[in-house]
Amino acid sequence: MVLTFLTVVAVIASIAEGLGFDFFDADLQLTEQDIHNFKAIEFASAPASEIEKTNPRCKNFPGDGAWPTETEWSQLNSSVGGALLKPVPPASVCYHSSPAFNEAACNFLLNNASRTSFYFDDPVTIFNYWAQGNTCLPAENPTGNCTQGGYPVYVVNATSVKQVQAAVNFARNRNIRLVIKNTGHESVGRNAGAGSLSIWTHHLKTFKFLPDYKQPEGNYHGPAARVGAGLQAWEAFRQALKLNITLTAASCVTVGSYGGWISGGGHSPLSSKFGLGADQVLSIQAVTADGRYITADPQTNQDMFFALRGGGGSTFGVITSVIVKAHPPINLTIASFTFTLGSSLSTEPGPSVTITDKDTFWKGFNTVFQFGITTVDAGGYLWTFGIPITDVSIQMQVQVQMPGQTPTETAAFVKPLLTSLNTIGIPVAITNPTTIVYSNQTGPISGGPGNGRFASRLFPRRAYQSPTLFNAAMAAARAAIEGGYLFHGLNMAPTLRAAGFPASAGVNPVWREAVMHADMFDPTSLSSATPAEAEAAHTRLNAFMAPLRAATPGGGAYLNEADLEEPNWQQSFFGTNYERLLQIKRLRDPWQVFWAPATVGSEDWIVTTPNQVPSQNGRLCRVSGES
Repeated sequence: MVLTFLTVVAVIASIAEGLGFDFFDADLQLTEQDIHNFKAIEFASAPASEIEKTNPRCKNFPGDGAWPTETEWSQLNSSVGGALLKPVPPASVCYHSSPAFNEAACNFLLNNASRTSFYFDDPVTIFNYWAQGNTCLPAENPTGNCTQGGYPVYVVNATSVKQVQAAVNFARNRNIRLVIKNTGHESVGRNAGAGSLSIWTHHLKTFKFLPDYKQPEGNYHGPAARVGAGLQAWEAFRQALKLNITLTAASCVTVGSYGGWISGGGHSPLSSKFGLGADQVLSIQAVTADGRYITADPQTNQDMFFALRGGGGSTFGVITSVIVKAHPPINLTIASFTFTLGSSLSTEPGPSVTITDKDTFWKGFNTVFQFGITTVDAGGYLWTFGIPITDVSIQMQVQVQMPGQTPTETAAFVKPLLTSLNTIGIPVAITNPTTIVYSNQTGPISGGPGNGRFASRLFPRRAYQSPTLFNAAMAAARAAIEGGYLFHGLNMAPTLRAAGFPASAGVNPVWREAVMHADMFDPTSLSSATPAEAEAAHTRLNAFMAPLRAATPGGGAYLNEADLEEPNWQQSFFGTNYERLLQIKRLRDPWQVFWAPATVGSEDWIVTTPNQVPSQNGRLCRVSGES
């Protein structure tokens, strides 16, 4: 297959000329003439040793004497070609006290917005309301007032490097909190911030196929693609399908896969086959804290190449585009089945069955997870969901996803698992696994924000191989599900071998030993919870997570899907890479332009929130220092 793939690259290259977008405008940079007209966007020049002496303790906030005047904001708008927005929260249309009140728009928001791409295309929406502060919730007849809360005050709708540079320089020079947002597909508020200026990278959607790319000083030579940071997974898949290639991207097709996803590591159904999203990156184009536009690869700016691949988003710079590997086309074949603990017993085998015996259900639960090692060692991805339906009913959803296999091969592969389940009294059967071209994924491209919290855990292989640890982990998962939590397991093995032994990266080293990433979702809605209720819910979540953490020693948590208050988060999110990443952070961003909660170096700052939920609705200040 590889030989066939390479022989058609020349033909694909000619096709790609008609598909790619010109990078000229996207690569347009800030000039001295731009700066001459507006000194507030000049590049950094002060020595790092002088910075701490001049920076105040807190970021400037609306209402402060040092907050930029309307004239200055207008000048910034001119500098970015009219791309400066001052958006209000989407739900403001539902509040009679808001100047934006619009009954028709409110009805759309309540009834139809989540069925469209509205929220992904909104400049301030983030995907958990609590992270913004719950200050403007959508409702038919809301009480109280809608306020900006943790949403940014201004947004630069970036379509070029120049606009990103101007925003970074302005925020740094005027001591304003800066946030970076793409689709908002992030659940703890790293893309929000009260009193902030936001760089919205959603429209950096450039794409260009590179049929014969050689990584400088690297070990990759072959087809690649240069993709804009705003390209969502479904858009990347659309381009890949036209070119008959595979671009690894996020499982959820609405995710912007080439910014925060790769910065946090990035997993997918192809992780056991090709490694993490960070492993696909061959070169990065980004704007750093001093406002400069750089390329980072194994030869140039090696420290940034290390940090931006798994070291966390909104921390080291603003990624504008990346060059990623283009793999041969591959099918994804899926064998799905469900078994439910309920009040009736299925008498006929099938892909969805019900059993009545609780012990049998949990034996089946464990049996499925025991198949995880077998799946990942074959290059597959085991997707599971343990769902509490009622106090006495629980459902187990299973998908064995096998990249590169035919339906016949996948049916044969999954047969031992089905036999084991049948033997213990769960009559699941699969007739025809489904198969698609991996790149032929188009939707749904809709969705909307939630208002709950969750936590995650990476399971090292040894936690699976030790019967004692494995049984303890399964017992912890059972207790959580019976306690009302959803347990979502994703078995994968993104080893260095699977990734093709890429250059050293900042991604948590635990990923290289991991065989499962699991999420535990708290059913508590924070939309109406009091601070005390929210704190109690989080305490309870931690109590159920504690046994899972204990059963996975040496594990960690996935930075992009995690509890913002994860215990010992530096180790959990970054492992042994944390100290090196912190050194790079301090060297590259001595001004501390980039900040997001629970990221490298973030412990030096605090958001002064008014309640126990760690939202971004508050002033950002140093933990210590002069006022």
